[in-house]
Amino acid sequence: MARINTNISSLIAQQHLSRSQGELGVRLERLSTGLKINRGKDDPAGLIISERIKSNIQGVESGVKNTERASAMLSTTEAALSEVNDLLNSIRSLMVESANTGANSEAERNANQLQIDSAIESITRISNTSSFGSLKLLNGSLDYTLSGLRTSAVSIARLNSANFVGATSLSVEVDVVSSAQVGSLYYNGNTTPAGITLSSMTLEIAGPNGVQVITIASGQPLSKLVTAVNNLTALTGVEASLINSTANSGMVFQSNEYGSNSFVSVKRLGGPGPASDSFDLYKFSGDRAMSTPTPFDWASRLGSGVLISGERDVGKDVTALINGNLATGRGLGVSINSPALGLDLTLSESFATRPGAVATTFSVTGGGSIFQLGPDVNASQQSTVGIPSVAASRLGATSHNGAVQYLSSLKTGQTFSISGNVRAGDFSTSSNILNRAIDEVTELRGRLGAFERNVLNTNQRSLQSQFENLSASASSIRDADFAFETSKLTRAQILTSAGTSTLGLANQQSQQVLQLLG
Repeated sequence: MARINTNISSLIAQQHLSRSQGELGVRLERLSTGLKINRGKDDPAGLIISERIKSNIQGVESGVKNTERASAMLSTTEAALSEVNDLLNSIRSLMVESANTGANSEAERNANQLQIDSAIESITRISNTSSFGSLKLLNGSLDYTLSGLRTSAVSIARLNSANFVGATSLSVEVDVVSSAQVGSLYYNGNTTPAGITLSSMTLEIAGPNGVQVITIASGQPLSKLVTAVNNLTALTGVEASLINSTANSGMVFQSNEYGSNSFVSVKRLGGPGPASDSFDLYKFSGDRAMSTPTPFDWASRLGSGVLISGERDVGKDVTALINGNLATGRGLGVSINSPALGLDLTLSESFATRPGAVATTFSVTGGGSIFQLGPDVNASQQSTVGIPSVAASRLGATSHNGAVQYLSSLKTGQTFSISGNVRAGDFSTSSNILNRAIDEVTELRGRLGAFERNVLNTNQRSLQSQFENLSASASSIRDADFAFETSKLTRAQILTSAGTSTLGLANQQSQQVLQLLG
């Protein structure tokens, strides 16, 4: 057929040349950008998936940076706490040296007190000045704030972590279900005559602090035995008192601390006494609401089996529910550690020994430091840590005679300074305050160290592995395979050249019609 108005061969050649040129453009674009997907039409589904993975990669990268920064912040905090620990240990050394009053002069003790004052001031200075960038670390700004805390129920509260989960505050309810108890042994004073020792006796008094032996003569009122026991309380950890405040009701030997680590043991040495004075001791067979129930009725308690014979009794830790969860008890203290809440509480004696009392409630209204560890901003990928103040006025919280004393009470002019201890003849309270301060700092260091090791370090390794896998997935979807694209480029180049030549031949074919005109 020889038609000249429509060159079908030329149209076919143009169409295929256009396709080849388009293919060539695609290959050149992919090789120049290194990407297989440059716009949505290249691979719509692949673009959606790769963009989501790209977003995940950005979040993971930020999570790794956040974790590294958090680790650096905690390392700075740890360094400051290490200095506080060293200062507390130096105070201990000076206090032990000053307690040797028989060999140290007053001038030497005063010199030691000056060093203690300086160390305490340095601890407060470290608390006020330790910072990471513009973030204060140890002045209490990273601690939790509490509201509605009743000191009549909770003497000391220390929060370690709290998760508000989108709320502005967190309510904490503490309900005592089983009372804290001291070890108690009861001696019936209802003898003939009542309220006196019927024979001389030598007693071995043992408690958590040690063992001592006392001897009491025959015919002495039980109040004298009470005084003899209490004179050794610092050495034994056992104190005594008259039941119902009268010698006729007998007396009770008690450990001076609550909890399963405290006990009382009373033994009569040299064998039993006369038949009329067997010195029988009794202890409660089960729980009791108070350490010494009053009024105390011997007949009903012995008749009902509430009291049983015994020469040794161990105290019991308080049992309490915190927000419905069973807390770990230790003496008057309870603690809980869960993803939602971690805290240590020291309950007051009146609250911890009354399981029937109304539960106490307080609120955590804010504070703490929040560490964003994951790629998504939600509670499950955040960790909260409270870092309390380590100022001398906040360290070493110890209950003494119904008041809470702190490390600052060891400074010159305070009740528990070296000079005050010398006048009182007892360094034990100062030592307890200092020991508590050391425990608080070391526990804080351990808690932060555990968080850095078991949370931050593992999170960083996990995120780095996640980053590698996500990057590999994104690369397999979006990155161009140069070997494949090069081969396709060569094909496209050949097809384009061939198409151009073919189009030229198709255009020349119409001119052959002129030969028919002669």
